[in-house]
Amino acid sequence: MNFIISGKNIDVTEGLKSAVQDKLSKLERYFTPETEIIVTMSVEKDRQKIEVTIPVKGNIIRSEQTSNDMYVSIDLVEEVIERQLRKYKRKITDKHQEGGNFQKAFIENDYVEDEEVRIIRTKRFGMKPMYPEDACVQMELLGHNFFVFRNAETDEVNVVYKRKGNTYGLIEPEC
Repeated sequence: MNFIISGKNIDVTEGLKSAVQDKLSKLERYFTPETEIIVTMSVEKDRQKIEVTIPVKGNIIRSEQTSNDMYVSIDLVEEVIERQLRKYKRKITDKHQEGGNFQKAFIENDYVEDEEVRIIRTKRFGMKPMYPEDACVQMELLGHNFFVFRNAETDEVNVVYKRKGNTYGLIEPEC
């Protein structure tokens, strides 16, 4: 695997590089040797963040973890990526797709699936057109952290969501 390690507001020391490579080298059993793993470490105030991106055959496996210690963030990101890989493997085998960057042994072996995605509830509701600001108010009234609505300006289905710091985000479809 080819590691591309960079830092923002942090000096990427040899110790950090070696910690990333040691921890993420556990993923070697899943990928072919030419797979690129893009790692970006950054520091903002007390937050030590690591972002790991692995492009694989038309998809991206990505995790971003933050803690007050970069070494803890590295441990967390490896666990999340491994969990994502197990889910992605199921998708590949269910749809009989080609493995791309994955080793043949990973795709053919049966690993114990500990987190199966199951939809346990379906909701249907009418969507009257509203403005994003009104959707945020409705979301707050319901006590949710996201709200799906039909945008009165564009007549498209949009989502508003709560962000850190009492701010809101808007997701719009790309035309």
